[in-house]
Parts: sequence; structure tokens; C-alpha cells
Amino acid sequence: MLRWKTLSSEYLVRAPWAVLRRDKCRMPNGHVVPEYYVLEYPNWVNMVALTADNRFILVRQYRHGVKQEVLEIPGGVIDPGEAAAAAAARELLEETGYRFNTMEELSVLFPNPATANNITTTYLLTGGVKVQEQELDEQEEIEVILVTPAELKQLLLDNQFGQALHTAALFYALVKLGLLK
Repeated sequence: MLRWKTLSSEYLVRAPWAVLRRDKCRMPNGHVVPEYYVLEYPNWVNMVALTADNRFILVRQYRHGVKQEVLEIPGGVIDPGEAAAAAAARELLEETGYRFNTMEELSVLFPNPATANNITTTYLLTGGVKVQEQELDEQEEIEVILVTPAELKQLLLDNQFGQALHTAALFYALVKLGLLK
């Protein structure tokens, strides 16, 4: 077995969006790793959403980490005690104003298993209909963009998505929908 044993842990930062822990670990071969840093993040959901008229819902927003506007799929944090599927439906409604009649889990991935402890669950939602205006958080400014399957494939080929997990989710969805050759 390759599992490391945690000998001690110390929290260095505990803030709402940044939790940093330092672990001391022993590897199976006996080697001690004196300082291994882990970022603790909440789990989150990503959604590949297709409207009733067969258009994919994308979002564009500013991401301060890279100091750029980034083209993405909708996504968000799973609140404590909330099921991933419920979070997906809630986030889509808040960010885009769309409600969907079908939802299917596409993947469960680790965003960065080397240094982060969270998972991302991705859903494919179809049959979306706009039922309300956006209900954005105070720190959100999100532009909703609707694209055809052909336009989506071209955006992927042109490397227009800045988030690796979103790119993976889109490929999973295109395969699932039979749109990738």
C-alpha cells in the first residue's frame, strides 16, 4: 500500500476561501516528509448545461487569480449539508436563471490531488428554460453566453476555456451526447 501516515498537522491559514495545513508524514518506506502543504477547499460542482433549444450555457467572468476574464461553464461551491445535485441546480439557477428537467452525473474529479483535498462533481443538464433573472453574489459579475454545439466544439479547438476541469467536463459531455467524433 502506498498510503502515507500523517504524524502531525498544523493549520497555518484559516480564512473563508483559503485554508492551508502543514502535515508531517511517514511514507511506507519509512522516509519522513517533514513539511507537506495541503490546501483545504470545499467540494464544488460544475455543470454542462444544454437549453431546450440545444444551446450550451457558458459564462464569462473575471478571475482575479489570473487577472483575466475567463470563459467557463457554470459552477460553484457545495454548501455544508447540501447534496451535490442540489448545489448544481441551485448554482445554475442563481448564475444563469435557467432551470432544467434532466440531470446526470458526468464525473467526479480531484482538482489537484497533490496539494488540495476537495472533489468536483460535474453534471450534464438538459432541457433548460430561463425562468428568472440572475441572482448573483456580491462578488460575482457573470455574463451568460449561449452557443451551439458546433460553436462549442470550435471554442474547445481554439483553446478558449481557461479552466482545466471545465475543459474536461465539456469533453465528457460531448462524448456522452454523441457529439464528438
